[in-house]
This record gives sequence, C-alpha cells and structure tokens, in this order.
Amino acid sequence: MRWTGVVLLLAAVAACKQPAPDRLTLLFLRASPATRAEKLSWAPDLPGGRVVAFDDHLHAQQVMTLGIEQPVAVAFPCNRHLIVSDFSGDAVDFDSGQVGAWKSHFPASMFVSAGCWSAEVRSPYLIEPFTPDTVKGVFIVTNLQNPAPFRMGEVRKAALPFLTGPENAGAIALDSLGDVYYAPVSRDEIIKYTAGGVVRWTAKRGLYAKEEEPKFLPNRGREIPLLMARAGIALTLGPDGRLYALGADDSMASRLRVDVIDTATGTILLTKHLEPNETAVALDGRDSLHTFDADTLLKGVGVETREAFSPSFSLPDLKGDTVSLKEFAGKVTLVNFWASWCDPCREEFPHMAGLYGRFSRKDFGIAAISDDVDPAKMRAFIAGFHPPFPILVGGGRMKAVYRYRGLPYSVLLDRQGRIVKRIFGFGGAQEFRELGDAIAKEIAAP
Repeated sequence: MRWTGVVLLLAAVAACKQPAPDRLTLLFLRASPATRAEKLSWAPDLPGGRVVAFDDHLHAQQVMTLGIEQPVAVAFPCNRHLIVSDFSGDAVDFDSGQVGAWKSHFPASMFVSAGCWSAEVRSPYLIEPFTPDTVKGVFIVTNLQNPAPFRMGEVRKAALPFLTGPENAGAIALDSLGDVYYAPVSRDEIIKYTAGGVVRWTAKRGLYAKEEEPKFLPNRGREIPLLMARAGIALTLGPDGRLYALGADDSMASRLRVDVIDTATGTILLTKHLEPNETAVALDGRDSLHTFDADTLLKGVGVETREAFSPSFSLPDLKGDTVSLKEFAGKVTLVNFWASWCDPCREEFPHMAGLYGRFSRKDFGIAAISDDVDPAKMRAFIAGFHPPFPILVGGGRMKAVYRYRGLPYSVLLDRQGRIVKRIFGFGGAQEFRELGDAIAKEIAAP
C-alpha cells in the first residue's frame, strides 16, 4: 500500500500505557469497531481525527492523520486498500489518497471488510432522515475479485418515508466467507446473513421492555428532533471466531454493554456491562475480555499535526470586492459554508453572530461563504439577518471544491490557517458553546 506522507511511526512507550495482561486484540475504541491487519489492531479515534494502529500490548505503532477528518470505521479489503469511513458518510482510500474514491450508495455510508469481501451499510453514526434514500437493500456487498456489488437484506418499511434511513441504519461485520452480521441501530436484534443473502439466525439481547419505532418529536423552532433507540452501535469479529456486539442498555446509549455471540447459532455466550470509563475493549489470547480507558491508551500517542486548509479561496463579497483566505492570516478563523435554502443555516447564523461579537477582530474572524446559485435568494436571506461578519459569494461551486456532504459545514482554523476542527451540520447552542471554548483556547495559545 502507498501511504506516502500519511503514516507517522511511533516508539512504543510502555510508561504511557496501561499494563496489558496478555497479547491483546483491540475490539472497540469508544463507539467504533477495530479491525485486524498486518498484525496490528487498527482503530478510528474520532475525537482525535486520526486512525491509530496498536500492537498486541496495546502500544500505538502507527498514526494516520492526513486526509482524515472524523473517522468511525476502518476496512482493509484484500489487504490492498485502507478505507477509512468518515462520520460525514464519505470514505478515504489510502491506496490513492483520495476522498470519495469508494462510491457511497446511501446518504451516509460506513464500510467494513474481511478478506476480499467488503460491505457498505447506512451509517449508524450519522442518521439523515431528510435526505432521499431509495436504495433497495439493507447493505451492499462486493467481492473485489469479482467486483459486481449486490444488495442484500430486506429494507424495513417505515411509518414515514423520511424514516427509511433511521429504520435501516446499523452496525455491520463481515467474515472471510462473505457472511454478514447486521445490527440495526433502532431495534434490538442481530441478524446473520449468508453470502447468498439467506437469513441464518436472529439474536435478541432483551435490551428494552418495550421497543418503539423511530419517530419525530414536536418541532423546536425549525428543528425536528428524532427519537430512536441506539441498540446496534458496533460489531466486530474476534480472532476467536466469535461476534462481539457493542450496544446500549438504554435508548440514550449512556450505559454500554458488550455481548459475545456464537456465530454458528446466534447464542449469546456472555454479556459484559461497561462502566463509563471503560471505553476500549480488547480480547486476550485466552479469549477473555479486558477493558481500558481510551484516553489513557491514547495518552502521549504521537504529536498532533494539523492539516492546512485547502484549497485556499479568493471570492467576491457582497460589494464585489475580492476577499482571500490570506487576509485572515494571524487570526483564528471560522470558515462557514451555507445557503439560503438551508434551514439549519438559519438556526446557526445568530449563534455565529454571537461568536463574532464575543472576540476581538484582531484575534478572530468569520468567512461565511454562500453556496447559493441564485444571488437574489442569497441577498434576501442576508437582508433578514444583517450578519456582522463578511459574506462571500461561492456561486454554487463550493460543494464540488470542498467535498462536504451537506450544509451547514464549518471549519475552524488556527492562526496559521491549519484545521483545528470540522463541524458538520448544526448542533445547537451546546455545540456553539464548545466552539466558543475552542476558539478561546486557540486565541490564548502561544
């Protein structure tokens, strides 16, 4: 595999890690499955925006950051490609280094693999009910030695068309024979399909006394909250051939559990309830589970490197004057992409105005780039808000340039123009409180 410029080799510093009782295979890191390849356990570290490879003592050996934003899953089809699924639903192919090299069929996808088999499922991490979803299948399976994708699983019909995604999103795992294990997010069940699409068994964990379908709650302004369970969070196959399922004892996923399942019969062999600080799960050579604190495992792993925001921009403002990214040099900057037809953008603008007023102009700036095609609609939107920060005109070309999936999309840059964090969608007041804290931290940084 060609990973030039992507991999940072690390010295294994045992003093920074928890002692391991035996040779260990990492199964889960936080809410994501790990995968085994090249004698290492590869796991996405979503908060750190990186993929970390651990050895058999859970010492970090490699860290990959370039081109990764918010990783949620890792796949190694045919051991030729490293495919990293992003929270946004895109995929990074590290054989080519290109984002989106693996086509997504769903509004937001997650990819897994085993041998030369790969599978794509509606992501359990990003549920997008209002994005059209017409794929006739629960997941899509491909064998790279005979690359003709085929759909498997019967789509569960939802009470409303907008709920097709929430009803059918879920965790997935594959074995080297092409058998598929699927755990829907919203229901307490785990299903095994053969490579031919035949249901072999269905297992239930008894998570909820009463199981409810996903449903919308009453509007909160322009926001329409979605209520759904979080049963199927992640699946992975251990080196012992058993299936490990990360799920929740409650619908809010505040109390997590790991169930160990016999792949031949679907029998639940063991259940381990996790404490709040047990955020990494591993299996030793005697097939015993061990838990760790993920932050402790990752402490001291590598030196954080930040990617430069790219490509730069030079765009007209509302007066027709050209404004370029270099004019924000030396400031912490929020680059925001929006459009007049985007309802969450309307919710977000007052919060951005609040941030803009909180910090001085010498320390902080905002570049709000409209991706409207119709300038009249853009100006009508602006007239309703009178934003205090600069508005730049993207002319409907920005999505193709910056490869975001939806709006709003924001990128926070440090004083050197490097990416601190990316923000997908609008997360409400709490998200902006956290963003304000991040901005203050960057401003105060030496």
